[in-house]
Amino acid sequence: MSQNCEKNLSDIYDICDRLYREMCSTKKNDHSTLFMYLTELGKTLVGADRASFWKWDKLRHELWTASATGTDRIIIPDNTGLVGKALKEQRVVVTNDPYNDPDFNSAVDKKTGYVTKSVLVMPIADVNGDYIGAFQIINKLDGGFDEKQDVRCLSLAAIVCGIALESETFLEESQHDKLTKLKNRMGFYSDFSKKYNKLLESGRPLSMFICDIDKFKRVNDTYGHNAGDAVLAFTSGLIMQSCGAEECAYRWGGEEFIMMMPDTELEGAVKKAEEIRVLIMNSPCNAEGNIINLTLSFGCRQFDPSMTIEENISVADGHLYTAKESGRNRVIYE
Repeated sequence: MSQNCEKNLSDIYDICDRLYREMCSTKKNDHSTLFMYLTELGKTLVGADRASFWKWDKLRHELWTASATGTDRIIIPDNTGLVGKALKEQRVVVTNDPYNDPDFNSAVDKKTGYVTKSVLVMPIADVNGDYIGAFQIINKLDGGFDEKQDVRCLSLAAIVCGIALESETFLEESQHDKLTKLKNRMGFYSDFSKKYNKLLESGRPLSMFICDIDKFKRVNDTYGHNAGDAVLAFTSGLIMQSCGAEECAYRWGGEEFIMMMPDTELEGAVKKAEEIRVLIMNSPCNAEGNIINLTLSFGCRQFDPSMTIEENISVADGHLYTAKESGRNRVIYE
C-alpha cells in the first residue's frame, strides 16, 4: 500500500473514531454532529475541498444544507441548482466545468469569492427508496470527478447520511403537530433543553404567553369537527406568522398555544400578545364555507429562573384562567 493510501486510510479511521467517541460521550449531541463528521468523511474519501449534505423539505419546496464545510447554512428552491437537478432526475450529477453548466448556481461563489471547479451530487434515499436529500462534493483536489469511481468511494457515507436524514425527519415529525404544523409539547421541551435553559442560565430574559381560543367547543358543536380543525389551523397560522426571528409558537394541547420569546421582558410579551389578540379578532375564519369570528384569551409570564418550567407555565396559565373568567378576548399578566 502506498504511503498516500495509508495516510488516507488513517484519516478515515481517525474521523470514524472521533465520531464514535463523540456519539458515545455524555455531551448532548444532535444530528448536526453526525452530519458534520460525515461531511468530513466524504471530503476525505474522494480528496475534495468542500462537501455538504442537503435536506429536501418537500413541504416548503426547499433544499437546505444539513451540514456544509466552509460556508454558512444555505437555502435554495428545490427546482434549482445541481442538487435540485440530481433530485428531480433521480441520478448522480457530475460537472467538471460548472460555470458553463446551465444548472450550476454561481450565486454563492459570487458572494464569497470561492471558485468552484468541479461538483459531484449524489441523491440520497430513505429505506423505502424515496429521495430525501443529497450529498454534494466540491472541487476534487487532484482533478475532476470520475462518476463511477468517486460514487463507489462515497456510497457508504451516502447510505449512512440517508439513515441519519431519515432519523432526523422522524424526530422532527414526532415533535410537530400534524394539523397546525406547529411544534408540539415534546418539541417545546426539546427546545427548552437546547435553547431556553441556556438563555436563562446566562441571565438573559425569557418571556412567554399561553393563549386559548374562546368558546372553541361551541365551534365544534355548531359547525362540526372539520370546521374546528380548520379554525385551529387558521389560528395557528396567524400566530406562526406573528413570530419574530427568534420566537417560536407551540401547540400546547387542544385549542391552547404557547409562544416563547427569548431576550424579551414581560412588557414585550404583553405587547406581542395584544397584537395577536387584535389580529385574530379582526380576521374572520372561513371554515368549510362558514365565516366564524374568533377571539383569543392570553396569559403572559416572564420566566423566573428559580422556578421550574411547569411552575412558570402554571403562573401564565393562571393569568389565562383570569382572562377567561373576566370576559375573554383579553391579555392578563398580573
